[in-house]
Parts: sequence; C-alpha cells; structure tokens
Amino acid sequence: EIIVRYDKNITTKYTDYYPGGYILFARDFDGQTKDSLKKELSSIKTNIPLAFAVDEEGGYVTRVSRYKNFRNEKFKSPKAYYEEGGYDLVKRTEKEKAELLLSIGINTNLAPVADVTTNSDDFMYIRAFGQDAEKTSEFVKNMVNYANEAGISSCLKHFPGYGNNVDTHTGSSTDTRSYETFISSDYLPFEAGIKENVPMILVSHNVVTAIDEDNPASLSSKIHEELRDKLKFSGIIITDDLDMQAIKDNFSDAAVKAVLSGNDLIITTDFINDYNKVLEAYNNKDIEKDIIDKAVTRILAWKYSYNII
Repeated sequence: EIIVRYDKNITTKYTDYYPGGYILFARDFDGQTKDSLKKELSSIKTNIPLAFAVDEEGGYVTRVSRYKNFRNEKFKSPKAYYEEGGYDLVKRTEKEKAELLLSIGINTNLAPVADVTTNSDDFMYIRAFGQDAEKTSEFVKNMVNYANEAGISSCLKHFPGYGNNVDTHTGSSTDTRSYETFISSDYLPFEAGIKENVPMILVSHNVVTAIDEDNPASLSSKIHEELRDKLKFSGIIITDDLDMQAIKDNFSDAAVKAVLSGNDLIITTDFINDYNKVLEAYNNKDIEKDIIDKAVTRILAWKYSYNII
C-alpha cells in the first residue's frame, strides 16, 4: 500500500486509488485547530480506514506542536527531556504527545530515531539520542513501550542505521562502514525495539556497501532480508519518502522496486504515477500476487492492532 503526502485539496481525487493512508507535514497544521483538523481527516471516506502519519519526533523535527493551537510550546527532543528529568519525564511527555496526536486523528508517529551517533558533527546527531548503542537501545526499548501503552503506532528509523552519513533529502549517500559495525552497534537499537513489539520500521535511502553496494537500503532486497531473517522482524517495513532526491535523481521505477525489495508501505508524493506503475507491474506479473497478499495481511493486522480498523 501507499502512504501519500497529504494535500487536503486532492484527497477526493485519490479515493478511487485506495491509498493506505496519508503523511502530514507542518504546512498541514498551519492555521488549523485540533477540532478543525480532526473534522477534516475524519471526513475522508474509504473502504478500509486510513493510517494518518506524522513525524513528531520532538526537538528538531516537529510538525504539530510547533503551532500554538496544538500545544503551548513545541515538544523538546526526547534526549532533552531525558537530560532534564530522566525517563520519568520522557515517559510523561511521550504520553502527552501520543494523546495529542490521537485526539486529532493521527494514529502513527514516525518516531523514534533509533540511529546510533555520538558525534555532534553528524547530520543525524541532533535528531538521535546521541549515545552509544547500548544506551540508545535502552532509549528505543522505552520509547516503543511508551507508544504501545498509549495505543499509538511508533516507527523505528532509519534502518540499517544512519551513522555519520549525509542528508538523503538532498542527494545520494554512501555508507562504507563494515558489516561488523552494523552487527555490533547499529542493529542493536532496532533489535531492542523488535523485542518490545515495535510495529513498524522505516528504511533509509543510504547505500550500505557492506550489504548491497548497488541499491539504496530502501530499494534493496538484501537489506530487507537482514530485517526479516537476521533480526526476525515480522511487522511493517516502510520506505522513507520516495520523493527525496537520493531516489528521484536515480530511479524512475522506485515504487515498483520498493515493492519487489520487500516494503509493505511506500511513502510518496507522486501517488497516482507510482500507483499506476505498481499496478502495471502487477498486471504484467513482474510483481507476484503473493508479495501483495503478504504486505496487505501485515498492514491489516497492524491497523487492527492499533485500532485503526
């Protein structure tokens, strides 16, 4: 299924294409109130209820709480709350965050960041916990628990681990670290989250040469095999946005490749075009029915578990 970049002006146009849900960005909350947004989202009618997702990490990435109509002050990063009041404060603020999102119709928070980074110069440092693999694993374990207790779907990102790589929003990024680095460090927070029943993991657009030097992680069956076979993850695998330059600049058939590599959900802005490409590949039998059936089964189980359906 496809998670579409939200635009209130064209949701009716998309209804016939059966999106799996929508991802909202900051602009979608600008000028809204809690009541107006909830009313707007609940008015979108589909056969199977939609996932509504947002990146409300706190700190550097806030889509909702930056606006006074939704919270008096924006959420700080979990790391900042931890430094201020330990996990007691993190738990309280994550509960409040989940309650806010659920109250306005958002059922999926694309957080927490599970990347291991301890260097303040790294692109991902400002969004991560900023500690070693062991402490980051404890953080991820707790964050998944807080979300599950509150009844909101969380999502670990960015598998297999961002490390010190550059921003894939603006271009390609190649990670040349050894496979052993991932096994001994980057994988650990993801494994911790999987043990706590995290429902969803988002895969990055980094090219990880130790695993697949030809494809970005999001479009690599080898990377997805690591998640399924090595880490024993049975939940939802979701791409990072296919509209990011690392993908747009290099792959015209990214949506088809995303399905074939093992993603259950695809985030895209170019919805109808990507939908038609996937449908064509399915009709041509380039995508087997079994692949679609497995993804849909996982998606329905996930939506049922989090009271989306």
